[in-house]
Amino acid sequence: MSYFDKPKFDKITGNTVIVQHDNVDKALRKFKKKVLESGLLNELRDREFYTKPTTARKQSKNAAKRRWQKKLEAQQLPKKLY
Repeated sequence: MSYFDKPKFDKITGNTVIVQHDNVDKALRKFKKKVLESGLLNELRDREFYTKPTTARKQSKNAAKRRWQKKLEAQQLPKKLY
């Protein structure tokens, strides 16, 4: 393989995937993984509708309460089943 035959991957930016050897399924899996790891879909869901700052604070506070409650439940001993 000479210099001119090599594919040029240097100029590709963003969430792009190159299909090699007509393997579209593998490229699709890689693309989905990239999108999932970048958090792009979650950001789009958050930006779909405007949330007021007070509502955002309230939601984050409730999420923290749920996380704390879940942590406490995980630390408790199981109930006796008799």
